[in-house]
Amino acid sequence: MPVHPRPYPVNLLLEGRPVLVVGGGTVALDKVRGLLAAGAEVTVVAPHVVDDLAALPVAVERRPYERGDIEGYRLVVACTDDPAVNQAVHDDAEAHAIWVNAADDPERCTYTLPARLDRGPLLVTVSTAGRSPALAAWLRDQLAEAIGPEHEQLLDLLAEHRAALAAAGVRAPAASWRQALDSGMLELIRDGRLTEARALLDSVVGPASTGPGSREGAPTPCPSSSSD
Repeated sequence: MPVHPRPYPVNLLLEGRPVLVVGGGTVALDKVRGLLAAGAEVTVVAPHVVDDLAALPVAVERRPYERGDIEGYRLVVACTDDPAVNQAVHDDAEAHAIWVNAADDPERCTYTLPARLDRGPLLVTVSTAGRSPALAAWLRDQLAEAIGPEHEQLLDLLAEHRAALAAAGVRAPAASWRQALDSGMLELIRDGRLTEARALLDSVVGPASTGPGSREGAPTPCPSSSSD
């Protein structure tokens, strides 16, 4: 069995950044929709472009890909059914140090696209490093049954409290956030008892009205390994 390199997971911030999509079929349509949702400025290059794709707010160039088209882009997606074109896009991207994904062709990828589950700003992804998109999608669907709109409400509550603490100069220890998550807040939110969930968060993490500085007796936390 071949050894596949282990991917390094990241969330790219593509707002206002130029992205090139080579290909104009239904696969390209799916990729473009995801890119537009992230705020990317998308250009599509393909001899033939399906109507649904052409109707999106993208720049469309109806022609074959040409070597050098890749210059000036931050990210590239190749969605053609021609291995030679995908190879040319990959080679150009490597020569220009631009990240490239070739749909269903992990050997011509420098990044892969995970199956994704969106719950507003809450984003859950599943990746198999391109080895089995079907498994990634199946696992995503399993998670979709467990992660509902109440998790988005929980995220909003935590984010608001975190911002209020920061504005007041209060530093809450990282362990207190985990304690709050284990305290039953989610169950309260599911029951529509948001006021009680907010009060529980105050009691565990501490209210933002404490004032400047860390809460009395609260240790200064070390930087978290994740900013999300």
